[in-house]
Amino acid sequence: MAHATVALVGRPNVGKSTLFNRLVGRRSAIVESFPGVTRDRHIGHSKYKGYSFIVIDTGGFEPDADTSLLQQMRLQAQMAVEEADLTVLVVDAREGWIPADLDIFQSLSRSGKPILVAANKTDVPHLDHQSVDFYRFGIEQVFPISAEHDRGIGELLEVASQLVTLQEEKPKQEDEQLIKVAVVGKPNAGKSSLVNALLWEQRMIVDSIPGTTRDPVDSLCFFQDKRFLLVDTAGIRRKGRVSQKVETYSVVAALKAIERADVALLVMDSTELVSEQVMRIAGYVMDRARALVIVLSKWDLVDTRQLNIKKAEQLVFDKLNFIDFAPLVPVSAMKGDRVDRLFGLIQKVHGQYTRRIKTSDLNSVMQLIVERHPPPAKSGRPTKIYYSNQISVAPPSFVFMTNHPEKTNFSYERYVTNQLRHYFGFEGTPLQLIWRKKSASRERGSKRS
Repeated sequence: MAHATVALVGRPNVGKSTLFNRLVGRRSAIVESFPGVTRDRHIGHSKYKGYSFIVIDTGGFEPDADTSLLQQMRLQAQMAVEEADLTVLVVDAREGWIPADLDIFQSLSRSGKPILVAANKTDVPHLDHQSVDFYRFGIEQVFPISAEHDRGIGELLEVASQLVTLQEEKPKQEDEQLIKVAVVGKPNAGKSSLVNALLWEQRMIVDSIPGTTRDPVDSLCFFQDKRFLLVDTAGIRRKGRVSQKVETYSVVAALKAIERADVALLVMDSTELVSEQVMRIAGYVMDRARALVIVLSKWDLVDTRQLNIKKAEQLVFDKLNFIDFAPLVPVSAMKGDRVDRLFGLIQKVHGQYTRRIKTSDLNSVMQLIVERHPPPAKSGRPTKIYYSNQISVAPPSFVFMTNHPEKTNFSYERYVTNQLRHYFGFEGTPLQLIWRKKSASRERGSKRS
């Protein structure tokens, strides 16, 4: 099931970004920080009180000197409502309802999609009455909230969950009978042509204009008796008068597909390779910890005397070193070159994504890893790793019990990760490492034994 998308719309300085940060700023999931990942701070994944959804903050667009503020707000509202399942119009309760709010509300209403009005900055209960002013324009319900003080947001989300499916967070269930594959990348990178080549039929509309695909399309296919669900993701139409960074919205479709997938095919145009937008999408794949295969499309357009496969791989991983574990394959969808390798790679990385290591094997290897390079000491006292355990798959996640978990910095995590890959493989899958402090009683018990 695709996650719902919620857009936050409203005038400047009404608190959209504060609400956005409240919704996505702190998550219960384990999320690693990968240096070199270009993040777009205006799109995020929220896990709030059991619900999961994608949030768009429309407040981060660059102003256009030739366009009035009101026109810009209309354009933002228009783009948001096209991409969103639900729109939250954020207004300032202290200022009351002003004509610009009404103009945005009327623009949103024409879409026919659900709209909720959040009267922000009602920091204390006695300010709730100030939101009454917003009812006089036919709005059925107004939610007094304080994004800064986390007040009233639960009530807002409870109603939102009744209007659209804010998916309840559940443990990812393994389905060995079906591998779900998200085909992601910037518009016009060759995603639809690649899906067509994989399906051996013209299932997608392929056009040279970026953004031809508007909605994700699922295609069920079989390869060597294995079932695959391919999802081709939507691009975004470039509107003539929109000069803002509309690329923000082109990432939303990729996010929705990544949420549903086990494996992501990150498609790059071989004539362009790594753009800022590709870095964003790669970052989201890592943020959601999905298995990954990198596809260099349109390889038939490359002069291999100037750019061979080895050099292309070096150029890609120089910018995307945080996904250097992913296999990379150049293909030509038009000629069918190397396309037949992709199903095998998808199966391979999915197998690594769902792989479980025996605890005894893991601890034996960790002993070698630590002996070769011990973790950083604390105040001259050695940091010990007592034992290790794999706690889950998809992605493979490991817990390490230690006396100084705070000393295991990024450099040491990178070392351990690389060593685990050296001994066990794990090609194409991210690894999650969790460091926990061993209790004093257990530590004393282990010393006695």
